[in-house]
Amino acid sequence: MTATASRIHVLDPRLANQIAAGEVVERPASVTKELIENAIDAGSQRIDVDIEQGGTRLIKVRDDGIGIGEQDLPLALARHATSKIGSLEDLEGVSSLGFRGEALASISSVSRLELISNAEDDPRHGWRVVAEGRGMEARVTPAPHPRGTSVGVRDLFFNTPARRKFLRTEKTEFAHVEEAFRRQALSRYDITWVLRHNQKVIHQLPSGHSVAARERRIASLLGKNFIEHARYIEREAGGLRLSGWVGLPTHSRSQADQQYFFVNGRVVRDRLVAHAVRQAYRDVLFNGRHPVFVLYLELDPDVVDVNVHPTKHEVRFRDGRMVHDFLYSSLHHSLASSKPSADHDADGDEVNESDDGHSQEGVAENAEQPRWQQQGIALTHSPDRHPGAERVRRFMQGYQALHPNHEETLLTPQTSDSNELGGSAMSNSHGANQVREAPLAMPDDDPTAPPPLGFALGQLHGIYILAQNAQGLVLVDMHAAHERIVYERMKTQLAAAKGLDAQPLLVPVSIAASGTEVATAESEQAAIAKLGIELDIAGPETLLVRQMPALLAQADPEALVRQMLEELARYGRTHQVEARLHELLSTMACHGSVRANRRLTLDEMNGLLRDMERTERSDQCNHGRPTWTQMGLKALDRLFLRGQ
Repeated sequence: MTATASRIHVLDPRLANQIAAGEVVERPASVTKELIENAIDAGSQRIDVDIEQGGTRLIKVRDDGIGIGEQDLPLALARHATSKIGSLEDLEGVSSLGFRGEALASISSVSRLELISNAEDDPRHGWRVVAEGRGMEARVTPAPHPRGTSVGVRDLFFNTPARRKFLRTEKTEFAHVEEAFRRQALSRYDITWVLRHNQKVIHQLPSGHSVAARERRIASLLGKNFIEHARYIEREAGGLRLSGWVGLPTHSRSQADQQYFFVNGRVVRDRLVAHAVRQAYRDVLFNGRHPVFVLYLELDPDVVDVNVHPTKHEVRFRDGRMVHDFLYSSLHHSLASSKPSADHDADGDEVNESDDGHSQEGVAENAEQPRWQQQGIALTHSPDRHPGAERVRRFMQGYQALHPNHEETLLTPQTSDSNELGGSAMSNSHGANQVREAPLAMPDDDPTAPPPLGFALGQLHGIYILAQNAQGLVLVDMHAAHERIVYERMKTQLAAAKGLDAQPLLVPVSIAASGTEVATAESEQAAIAKLGIELDIAGPETLLVRQMPALLAQADPEALVRQMLEELARYGRTHQVEARLHELLSTMACHGSVRANRRLTLDEMNGLLRDMERTERSDQCNHGRPTWTQMGLKALDRLFLRGQ
């Protein structure tokens, strides 16, 4: 490099904008996103998006917002020119989607951009602006246009061939554009949206404010299955408000492609949010599956920083721990209520299916299982094969003390004079065992109505329970349902304990730690001690693990502590120890549950149904499989061609 070439100089405006475009303009979808956000900020009630050839030939966004006056048009395409902020205080509490003033300048530097706008009601008073020449000087000319703005972007990357080579096929690029449109349409239900591709209408979404209108839009954009298998949530606490739809664990997907989270109307992909959601679903989701949700978090704009990433997809919360705990507790509480109820959908005529067309049941059946589990060997029969076997044995003894003969009675306490709903009583009369039926659980609001899961009719191959309720036929996976019931009872007992039994390590485990890990261990000593872990700081880069929870005596202390410290540092709390304990309890529940081919009496079947109705998360087993399904009378009539 010559001395002359290395001199400092001011970049050409077009080159500077093209460099900035590298951060903002990745593909046609990112252009569409920026133009739509400008239209939303303009207060539009209707936004039309026209795409040609996947967006490489044309991206046009038209709105009916406030428009731009003639005097402001020369600055509309200038870099760092905006009407949305004017000071640092404005930036700290920004509520608009755009605020940097870079998007239009960057887009116009790599395309042929035309902007036509009118800030008056008279359509004859519109103006057109383009940026031309090496210095990108703005040229303004009259152009009739209704009140609002139209932005046309043609021939994207025509002057940067290297960038154009990275674009994919028309189909792929339009799929990304449609996804960008979908996110924005889900952010504002008060706006009418239209999307066209090559003059063909793809989406036409009328505005609506009611929950029903919002659900119709979600069904149009994400499919009817989403709404049919989602639960509406609305919670508020500490200046935070969460609302939206969370998918039931039995309606999951192989990819995380139906996860939409909005912060004050801005779609974000945040690690803190993702972690909170993942933890909430941890106990109910099949391994390798992803939940679906459309959630809206509202909070004071002053406590969230949106100026973190050029694409504005990430945010930073002032109190990340509070936000994380609020999201986790809200979703955890909502999913905990996943159990059979009287208003459960009864018209379904097929098993819940995943996105690849295979039933969740089939997915679970193909899951890999240990050989000793496949052979039906109970945990108590092979304690030496399980980590921490002695501690597990003690825990099971404590559990069985609360629920004696839990397998025989299916966890429903039963005595000869018991009034426990759904139970069965066994008495010996004249040397023979006789079954005396007990009353079954009825809904509190209508004691004459049948319970949600109805009454047992019989068993199918010793695996499924067939029951009749008000809607039709109910099929229950006997083992899966009982497994969830046992698991939830174990978790309740563990949570009710004063603390976790701890076991000192014979030889303390030394961990070479980073400065951040040591600092976290020092600041979170109280939280770590509550988890039954004794962690000492032995040096600026050394930690000593002296004690572990007794039930996790055989776990890897170093791996557990590292994951725990990482979560504490990033999210302010950790679920690592709880997750490990719950994995252990889940395994114990699986092997303590009623086995296939076990013949049950009708009273035992009804006892299990009543327990399902009382147990949280009983719609799915510990591995995320559905525990029951409903076939309504309409579906049965169609099956047998009745009334046709």
